Amino acid sequence: MSLPLFALNTVLFPGCMLDLQVFEVRYLDMLKRCFKAGHGFGVVCIREGSEVGEAAQSFASIGCEALIGDWQQQPNGLLGIRVEGGRRFEVVNSKVQDDQLIVADVRWLPAIDELPLEDRHADLAALLDALGQHPMVESLGLGGSVGGQDALANRLAYLLPFSPEQKLSLLATAMPGERLETIQALLKRLKDGEP
Repeated sequence: MSLPLFALNTVLFPGCMLDLQVFEVRYLDMLKRCFKAGHGFGVVCIREGSEVGEAAQSFASIGCEALIGDWQQQPNGLLGIRVEGGRRFEVVNSKVQDDQLIVADVRWLPAIDELPLEDRHADLAALLDALGQHPMVESLGLGGSVGGQDALANRLAYLLPFSPEQKLSLLATAMPGERLETIQALLKRLKDGEP
């Protein structure tokens, strides 16, 4: 499937919300086409380059579909949109159009079955609940209780201050239990002051 890409300095996860301000013509045109066709676009993390101006020179080969949930004109006159992370995908190949929009052929990664939370996940669930008290997290509706391991792993991976490479590794990991174990290990490293 061909998918337009929005290259950002962030990693979007399934079920997570992202607010964007759109002002570049390439992305405004992309959004018009997405609205008309009734589909979303892809979000990929920039490895080399900038979010604005010319297309990113290098970006991650794994990304997340962005489903447009809401839009409005911001007080500054820019278009504001809220997207929700959908399916994960792998970029097969890509090209940069004349308007600097990146379009890619993608392969959808398998859907992940939601597994119930176990007792050993109680600390991570409590951490998400605590994060949910922050006004920004609360405004995105990402705090509180979740339905299972996948949702918990996605929200924590999205919200916690891990490096882009660590977040991409978590996005690429299919098994929710494995992702939660990795998050535990990364949190221990953060607590110990390790990178």
